[in-house]
Amino acid sequence: MKISIVTVAYNSEKTIANTIASILGQESREGLQVEYLIIDGASTDGTVQVAESFRQRLEEKGVDYKILSEPDKGIYDAMNKGIALATGDVVGILNSDDWYEPEALAVVAQTYETTGFDLMYANIRLIKENGESILKKAKLKKYITSRHWNHPTTFIRRELYDTFTYRLDNLYADLDMLIRIRKAGYHVEIVDRVLANFRMGGASNQKTLSAMMKRIRFRYNVYRSNGYSPLCIFECLMMDVGKFLLS
Repeated sequence: MKISIVTVAYNSEKTIANTIASILGQESREGLQVEYLIIDGASTDGTVQVAESFRQRLEEKGVDYKILSEPDKGIYDAMNKGIALATGDVVGILNSDDWYEPEALAVVAQTYETTGFDLMYANIRLIKENGESILKKAKLKKYITSRHWNHPTTFIRRELYDTFTYRLDNLYADLDMLIRIRKAGYHVEIVDRVLANFRMGGASNQKTLSAMMKRIRFRYNVYRSNGYSPLCIFECLMMDVGKFLLS
């Protein structure tokens, strides 16, 4: 099988080397092909140069490596671009400051081969700014919420992206994607293993009151546009309070 990984980047020269190195360090698995796409938003720092510095090593490992650098309309527009270029059986999205565990892609391949999932996700390790880590478990509940789901460990069958794309008007377009796929009745698998590490401190973790209120509005909009009761506001508040306390 073939797995495509998309990393969206913009002025990420300080962190993207660690992200790319985690692709380079993936355990080999017989029959597994890896395609890796860096979608850069016309960075003004050394992001593209850092990405290019890995080309020879990735290609020697057999990774089909592509770098695209051009202006975009934001992170989800860049994700959509990368997915449109992807040719794998399944696609994963790895942020430019996050990284995979060495066995991540081998586990995804094994899970796909044994279950034929449409969407899977796994546990994640949240890395706080002080270096401490928190385990966030993946769960499959009837009530769909980001409390039980981890986007950097999510892999979706490529064919689904012919139907579903990330909306460009919401910070939580990834949650919106999850809800729409779940509600459509596709086959979802959970893997009880840590497959990725998420560095806290980005746009979804800023602590200012205005940033928190903006996130709550965006999350509420996702839930309501997918048919949730107005009472989902309590879920939105709980999530942001929880992030504040954890960070």
